[in-house]
Amino acid sequence: MAKKVKSDPSRQPFQYPLKRQFVEPDWRRLPGYKDVTSQQWESALWQRQHSAKNLKDLKNVFGPHLSDSLAEDILKDQQDMATMSILIPPQMLNCMDEKDLKNDPVRRYMLPILSDRHPIWPNHPKASRDSLHESEMWAAEGLTHRYPTKVLAEMIATCPQYCGHCTRMDLVGNSVPQVRKHKFESQPKERYAAMLDYLRKTPAVRDVVVSGGDIANVPTAQLEAFVLELLDIPNIRDIRLASKGLQGLPQHFLQDEVLKSFDRIAKRAWDRGVDIAVHTHVNCAQQVTPLVGKVVRKILEMGFRDVRNQGVLLRGVNTTQKDLLELCFMLLDHAKIMPYYFYMADMIPNSEHWRLSISEGQKLQHDIMGYLPGFATPRVTVDVPYVGKRWIHQLADYDKVKGVSYWTKSYRTGIEADDADALTRRYEYLDPVYTLPPGGQAYWKKEAETLAARA
Repeated sequence: MAKKVKSDPSRQPFQYPLKRQFVEPDWRRLPGYKDVTSQQWESALWQRQHSAKNLKDLKNVFGPHLSDSLAEDILKDQQDMATMSILIPPQMLNCMDEKDLKNDPVRRYMLPILSDRHPIWPNHPKASRDSLHESEMWAAEGLTHRYPTKVLAEMIATCPQYCGHCTRMDLVGNSVPQVRKHKFESQPKERYAAMLDYLRKTPAVRDVVVSGGDIANVPTAQLEAFVLELLDIPNIRDIRLASKGLQGLPQHFLQDEVLKSFDRIAKRAWDRGVDIAVHTHVNCAQQVTPLVGKVVRKILEMGFRDVRNQGVLLRGVNTTQKDLLELCFMLLDHAKIMPYYFYMADMIPNSEHWRLSISEGQKLQHDIMGYLPGFATPRVTVDVPYVGKRWIHQLADYDKVKGVSYWTKSYRTGIEADDADALTRRYEYLDPVYTLPPGGQAYWKKEAETLAARA
């Protein structure tokens, strides 16, 4: 008689092993790619040249799978609501389910449509373009010094792909009808020099996140030169290179020039005793493919400490127990990417339909516990304006009617040196209004009217 399994998998809320296969979807199934060879597909140049930038490009790729009604919905959103222009590489388009584009999770966050938006509350009354106030904390142009020992270096204001929910929509990408983007004032060489000069003069900083935009769009020689200079600064002990392009355009990182550059960086980091890692941004299990895994293996073999994932919780994309755990196991089992953080979406304009309430985020954290190894169980994280990262249960107080959570911090940001109340003040994070009870929605309706009258 077979011994009964005590923890019967069929009785668990989430089923493991996964049923999803670790395969590269056949791009030839899509009308626009039916004649594309493997050599073309694996070329970074071909991928960039054939990225979809408008509705015509999307129709060429999907053909009859992109219905007229969905195309019109995309067009209306670009005209009236989108904060990012369309830019999607073939690699990412190939991850979409062409048979159900409207409900596909990758489509939902990369290619928003007007009917996705909430009909009454598409925008929180207190949403803001630079919702995290990063530019206010620039120690040099593009260098955000928010935490005592850590900085963010924004090297470039472009990406290989533009995500609809981009937290840096204030700066990154092309201007759209709804948002005229800000631009860096100085040239890259000057900005990089100013960043490095600040870091040499600021020994309290030990940790640099090199981001943008996306490092995949920084010329390889420029990126290497900048990182090697970072490695020569004695106080720098951790460097993280941030790129969603690792998933959206893995072909970039498989180029000989890029691989050799990364190898030189890894060797210098090892010689200096500095930890160097890559951070990426994968939101859906279907985006974890063998090409992504191939990049990660090569990076790890060079001696990078880790490749970690910082996803964003987006309603309709990854906000059920099943969807989030499936993504985490695909990352961990197949691509060797460490699930790290899942951020609550930031309060940028026109993002409400993606955002969750704090209560919903807390439930998701609860629901994924116990399945993954502890070291690979991601933290659901809130990036609180003027505060920074806080775990979802670290709030000091929570008004669930008005949807206002209150947070405290243990450090001063780069703009609070003389603020006596910085460490005792309570800072607010706001739930989406449509998730609130009637009394809360009525409160925010009145607040919206007051704010509009003042504008």
